Amino acid sequence: MATSEIRPKDPGVDPATGEYRVIGPGQTFRSITEKISRIVLTPRTPMGWFAYFAVAGSGTTMLLVALTWLFLKGVGIWGITQPVAWGFAIINFVWWIGIGHAGTLISAILLLFKQQWRNSISRFAEAMTIFAVMCAATFPVIHVGRPWLGYWLLPLPFTMDVWPQFRSPLMWDTFAVSTYATISVVFWYMGMIPDFGTFRDRAESKIAKYFYGVLSWGWRGSVRHWVQYETASLLLAGLATPLVLSVHTVISFDFAVAVLPGWHTTIFPPYFVAGAIYSGFAMVLTLAIPLRKYYHLEQLVTERHIDNMGKLMLVTGFIVGYGYAMEAFMAWYSADHWEAFTFWNRAFGPMGWSYKLLLTCNLFIPLTALWSRKLRTNIAFMFVLSIIVNTGMWFERFVIIVTSLTRDFLPSAWGTYRATKWDYMTFFGTVAFFLFMFLLFVRFLPMIPMNEIRLLLPQAKIKPKVTAEAGD
Repeated sequence: MATSEIRPKDPGVDPATGEYRVIGPGQTFRSITEKISRIVLTPRTPMGWFAYFAVAGSGTTMLLVALTWLFLKGVGIWGITQPVAWGFAIINFVWWIGIGHAGTLISAILLLFKQQWRNSISRFAEAMTIFAVMCAATFPVIHVGRPWLGYWLLPLPFTMDVWPQFRSPLMWDTFAVSTYATISVVFWYMGMIPDFGTFRDRAESKIAKYFYGVLSWGWRGSVRHWVQYETASLLLAGLATPLVLSVHTVISFDFAVAVLPGWHTTIFPPYFVAGAIYSGFAMVLTLAIPLRKYYHLEQLVTERHIDNMGKLMLVTGFIVGYGYAMEAFMAWYSADHWEAFTFWNRAFGPMGWSYKLLLTCNLFIPLTALWSRKLRTNIAFMFVLSIIVNTGMWFERFVIIVTSLTRDFLPSAWGTYRATKWDYMTFFGTVAFFLFMFLLFVRFLPMIPMNEIRLLLPQAKIKPKVTAEAGD
């Protein structure tokens, strides 16, 4: 698209390149530090934050009620039956893990590729990853029926000499998710250490000084500290990069290693990874757009960030579409009666409405709209689109799991699936818990990395002149 289509007098556009700015004009080291610090160190918490926190807290209470009743009565309170032994629990597990992928991608891969536009959104994308993994990790534990024995999944030297069954996909999930969560937490916390040092020095309350002083680990901002910090960041980014590909690949093996039609396919690993990044960036938009509006961060999270995330969603959306096409192609090309029937059942069977809904939300709407730069930089449209995409990605998991299980090889074993109120309470409760944790993060921790944003300023790139005397 020609640069003339962008308003030339728009202050958010760089007149030299015609591109949207990564950071708004007129920003200084002091203004950035004060804007980000004021959100956390303000003595008065906005009433709007309390309102959202109350809603999220109520939803989290609903989750606790649902889990308590589940522990008392068992998984029979859910809608799972024979043959649909996997229901909302595994659907939500895969969905939440997928949402957490964009945080690692933004933090690690874009850091290694030196993409500066990642700086403004990297921190809360990392936080989103951690909270999404927390929600995801809940479901493998509670769906096994005896969650109080969840420690059996760990390779501990029990006196019974009962060791984990490493041929079980449940074990693969345990190690993949725990590794992913560990690296994500370390990366997230280490990136905040310089900002904790700033908060420690600017805080007026003794409690805040002590709190952020402990978290900063004695950060002084010396050259030695910065060198070690940057080295550790690159090392962790190198460790985290393979996780973007490995974690959801391992999750896809839960299905791909089965002989069930619709699951036993080699397209699942790349298909799941692309879908995870697709839904992850959609969730970043869902969180970033209200935050930039509520906290007046338009100069730090600009149209450039929204535009670039829209481009990445367009790319990964086409990969997801390719996966859908390959499923249809292999159902025909394999000449396998059961594969062909499974695809037909997904599209035109009793639950065909869910397949049509996922195609609409994941392909037809986003892949036609995201070609337009005007729409990619329309804030309200991108917010609505992000919700549409995440809805479609949830139904994608629903279609993969439920429709494949309801009708398999034997018609005598066919069944149906209907979620109960406890399924819905558990799902929406995890959504509320996610928002509950995210609101706490926004209130007490720096949601945008100050040190990385300051490096984007023009004055940060000015090298001091060295005279002959100074050189001597």
